[in-house]
Amino acid sequence: MAAINQAEMPFLDHLEELRWRLFKMALAIAIGVGIAFTLLFTKQIDIVALLSRPVQPYLQSKLMVTHPSDLFDIVMNASIALGLIAASPVIVWQIWGFLSPALYGHEKKIVIPTLVGAALLFLAGMVLAYVFVLPVTFQFLFGFQSAAVEIKPTVHEYFGFVMAMCLAFGAVFEMPIVILILSVFGIVNPRFLAKYRRHAFVGCLVAAALITPGQDPWSLFLLTAPLYFLYELSIVLSRVVYSKRAKREANSALEST
Repeated sequence: MAAINQAEMPFLDHLEELRWRLFKMALAIAIGVGIAFTLLFTKQIDIVALLSRPVQPYLQSKLMVTHPSDLFDIVMNASIALGLIAASPVIVWQIWGFLSPALYGHEKKIVIPTLVGAALLFLAGMVLAYVFVLPVTFQFLFGFQSAAVEIKPTVHEYFGFVMAMCLAFGAVFEMPIVILILSVFGIVNPRFLAKYRRHAFVGCLVAAALITPGQDPWSLFLLTAPLYFLYELSIVLSRVVYSKRAKREANSALEST
């Protein structure tokens, strides 16, 4: 029985550590959501006015509210999103603290830059969508407006559209991280990526045209350029990964001889 308990202790210790780390992450999220909700509820940050800026120049009246709970839902969803963003350093640190003992030295050097890069690229995609893509999209869509009608978007539908666009661009901007991970596992390589550069450019062009319909070729180019730049960045990252792998294999071969 003692031998069984000694064998089970490491696994039980891991469960205990995981439980405490999950508790710390949940506490950080709760604090972040609470602070964010307080700031939004007291109007120190007017999230409704902030998110409605891209469409305001094209409206003849204010956004409509069709249900009493719509504004509360927006504030609550924004509080959760901001709380998760505020708590993300704690979440990443706790995940890293739990997984790092099982990683090799070269894997540890990749994980932290990858996590930081993923967060920054996601935020960059959301900022690009809010600052440039949404105004261009609304300018195009409201160009079909007629004097015979008045467009009155509802708050619920508008904010759903805005969040979908921002999240979509944030996800698209994760392309270098995805390709980096695929390169680490040997699924893709820089030669393969470089070979299909032209296909990637066409894909970026089609994606830009589908995600955000532009009014003119210049607007389409401004949306395609960052997507293709991310693809080129992915090739560079893939080359770095394969270069380091080749050095490790060469050192291992020398040590074995």
